[in-house]
Amino acid sequence: MAGTLLAVWEAARERTTSRLSGAQLRAVMVVEQYDGINLRRLATLTDMLLSSASRLCDRLVAAGMLDREPGRYDRREISLHLTPAATRLLAELRADRRRRLERILTGMSVEGRAALLHGMREFDEVARRGEAAATEGWPVLQSAGERIDHPPVEPGEPPYLVPPGEPPVARTA
Repeated sequence: MAGTLLAVWEAARERTTSRLSGAQLRAVMVVEQYDGINLRRLATLTDMLLSSASRLCDRLVAAGMLDREPGRYDRREISLHLTPAATRLLAELRADRRRRLERILTGMSVEGRAALLHGMREFDEVARRGEAAATEGWPVLQSAGERIDHPPVEPGEPPYLVPPGEPPVARTA
């Protein structure tokens, strides 16, 4: 089951971000979540050596995915920001993943979607508690709904909503 979900997730990444490695994509996602992050914090959040994170950022700058600028308070410190190209790339990736997941979810029964939603909510809750206790935070655990301001599903609603003019999209709390 988890293997199938990962295969769907990875297929979208391969199609959309073929020019970025997994480590580069993760770094871009961390910079998206923490705009203006410095290199040391990026290295910490991606579990890399500072020198490795620096080389990775050099490649992302050369690829047009990141911009570096001097820090506001300390000119020796460098702030990292996404370029418009990186923002478009992440939007394409998320749209592709949504389309792929939507095709699967619409083939499931209402009961199956409700059970999946219940299980995923419980999984998320337990994982967040465990990660919060073990580390100072893990950006991957931030759901897309929190980043892009999707409303949570209310109790008793179906596991996905259909906003006017949009195809069904799985929603999470």
